[in-house]
Amino acid sequence: MRRLWYQAKDRASLDSVTTKTSPSAPARAVPVVDHARPALGTLGLVTVLLGAALPLVDFFIVNVALPTIDHDLAAGPALLELVVAGYGLAYAVLLVLGGRLGDRFGRRRLFLGGMAAFGLTSLACGLAPDAWTLVGARVAQGAAAALMLPQVLATIHSSTSGARHARALSLYGATAGLAMVAGQILGGVLVAADVAGSGWRSIFLVNVPVALVGLVLAVRSVPETRSDRPAPVDLPGTLLLGLALLTLLAPLTEGRAAGWPLWTWVALAVFPFAAAAFWWAEVRADRAGRTPLVPPSLLRLVSLRRGLAVVLPLSLGFSGFMFVIAIALQQGLGMGAIASGLALVPMALAFFGASLAGPRLIGRWGATRVVPAGALAQALGIALIAWTVWRDWAGLSVVDLLPGMAIAGLGQGLQLPVLFRLVLSEVPSEQAGVGSGVMVTTQQSALALGVATLGSLFLSLAGPSVAGSGDMGSALVTTLLVQLGVVVLTLLLSLRLPSLK
Repeated sequence: MRRLWYQAKDRASLDSVTTKTSPSAPARAVPVVDHARPALGTLGLVTVLLGAALPLVDFFIVNVALPTIDHDLAAGPALLELVVAGYGLAYAVLLVLGGRLGDRFGRRRLFLGGMAAFGLTSLACGLAPDAWTLVGARVAQGAAAALMLPQVLATIHSSTSGARHARALSLYGATAGLAMVAGQILGGVLVAADVAGSGWRSIFLVNVPVALVGLVLAVRSVPETRSDRPAPVDLPGTLLLGLALLTLLAPLTEGRAAGWPLWTWVALAVFPFAAAAFWWAEVRADRAGRTPLVPPSLLRLVSLRRGLAVVLPLSLGFSGFMFVIAIALQQGLGMGAIASGLALVPMALAFFGASLAGPRLIGRWGATRVVPAGALAQALGIALIAWTVWRDWAGLSVVDLLPGMAIAGLGQGLQLPVLFRLVLSEVPSEQAGVGSGVMVTTQQSALALGVATLGSLFLSLAGPSVAGSGDMGSALVTTLLVQLGVVVLTLLLSLRLPSLK
């Protein structure tokens, strides 16, 4: 009944649907739909968006705290990269599985469990007595995030419709982008504040009360949804996807700091075979009538396939930029954590404004124009930042970076929320969890790749530079120009996007 109702609604207006029933039918139709699809209220939407923000904030909040963590725990470069990479790897590897478990056992239940685990693992990170304990706690924290985050998009997708659905997805995109920028701003403030002498530990401990508030709100306001036909867990697909992501992300993240030992090259050699084996297993499962972890039918959706092709370079370039700029400003120019965070405020404000304006711009110009326009603006912003750094690296200030940061943030805000809506626009509600998992896995893998590739490039070029040296400035300019090339790729791919329905 629910599916027939929405098919009818998609084909015509509500009036044309109800003319096929008796005069009294329209008054009874709305309650039927409401019962079939649990409604996500305003408080529930705020709650799930809080759950979406936490994992992304914690991916980036560590960047500005790395020098302090190194000082306190004598971590060294390799372990510091594991603090970032351990979280990202566990997060990326388990996201699709988290979405599938939500489809099967209930998204609200998995959201609550993930939120509770995220609070506990954050506490473990904040109390870690040494670097290896911190790395282990970060891996567990990433796993908790992978249980929680796919449920956010799946809940929105399955419990909202029409204009409210479009608005909720736009808010999700705005939240995701703001969380990534705000993470480093918040990290700078917390490290500098040194609350009760906690130093860098406060960036993790602050999650504990936030998670408690999120749990209380979720119990009251988030409806339970699940797939009508839950599928069993695809164990071969899960293992092969995990192997493929690990063999790609682990060596790229740790290779430079570890001196590119033999295992990194072996892992990279295994990656294409693991990826091919994963896809072969998924196609075979689909043909045999089983439900694979990533149904090939999803990738036949033009909006999902082409949207993900744009999300990948956009996220890669963005995360690489955030990692590099934090290190360049703090270690290259000797700026404090607060100044480093404040440099990103114009980007955050511009992103937020563009995200709010996005739905109106789409209504007027369409996604096929808005996203390329955003890519052009981002390219202009990155080019302006690179020119500013090249012109006067030694005398660079937060004010000098303001125009480029604002323009780049404006461009990102015009792209990310629209792409999230586009990717999920044709995904059936019964596959909301796996569709959300595929999208967020793509984004998260790209975020980790950005830190691994652009971050490694920058650190290799900078070498053992001292604060204020020209080598660090030249390395930053070169890395920004490489990112500019990635943005141009994003622009070209965005020209092939379908219209947003």
